[in-house]
Amino acid sequence: MTHRVRGVIARSKGAPVETTTILVPDPGPGEALVKVQACGVCHTDLHYREGGINDEFPFLLGHEAAGIVESVGPDVTSVAPGDFVILNWRAVCGDCRACRRGRPWYCFATHNAAQPMTLEDGTPLSPALGIGAFAEKTLVAAGQCTKVDPAASPAAAGLLGCGVMAGLGAALNTGNVGRGDSVAVIGCGGVGSAAVAGARLAGASRIIAVDLDDRKLEWARGLGATHTVNGRTEDVVKAVQELTGGNGADVVIEAVGRPETYRQAFYARDLAGTVVLVGVPTPPRHHPQPPRHLGRGGRRRRLEHPRPQGRRPGHAGRGG
Repeated sequence: MTHRVRGVIARSKGAPVETTTILVPDPGPGEALVKVQACGVCHTDLHYREGGINDEFPFLLGHEAAGIVESVGPDVTSVAPGDFVILNWRAVCGDCRACRRGRPWYCFATHNAAQPMTLEDGTPLSPALGIGAFAEKTLVAAGQCTKVDPAASPAAAGLLGCGVMAGLGAALNTGNVGRGDSVAVIGCGGVGSAAVAGARLAGASRIIAVDLDDRKLEWARGLGATHTVNGRTEDVVKAVQELTGGNGADVVIEAVGRPETYRQAFYARDLAGTVVLVGVPTPPRHHPQPPRHLGRGGRRRRLEHPRPQGRRPGHAGRGG
């Protein structure tokens, strides 16, 4: 059975998004059909429309979602119809070398639903981050569904699948923030605020929130920031260094995606510190640092933002 539902798509780079009818197949092996209850509007959806992730148009937008499992494919046991779930970017394999080491966030064989959702003329859609939740229903790999308390608000729970996960993961997993570390977070939107909360959960002793908006800086304080820096009125690198005894932060998390903030992140960290780049830059992508700077002083650079996946045979790629 094919489900005819309404969805929001981007047909080409920079074109206005539109609401249209899309066709969603019944779930096959390892897949789940989810009735979307709420979906956040994430800046990454704009990146898709602008061609900043890949060029596999048309895109079915939306990915920060929560909903009810309507049906599942053969052999699916992790979720069942009626479960309230949030949707993850990709399902992890559980068997690759990263998963076997207990680091599923580095999974080398993540996957999405195998069947494509399409326009009425049969054109395959590329769901944003493998989800495509600006629609009444979406098809995902069952492993992309994480069950949560059904009493939770769908609008709040959906944030866990993207912004909260990206920010917490940047601090706890990729940045490996430890007790007593100093941390600077550049950009305190949804992702950056979650990174601040993650640093606090990890026991960081000094958490420096950086933004241009005093409201966001105040929110960051409520989530655990010990110091704030307004980049509109202060020199960010100098301020972070002064707040860390002249050394720079042990971990700097960049959650903006601009050349200027990339530079700030590199120069605001300790010589043996870690820089985590979460912000997705808009093309043309330009790395602001000369190559000779990347290896000096034991510094490390880690990328947290989603990477495009290639097309799969027969239809548009479904990854982010």
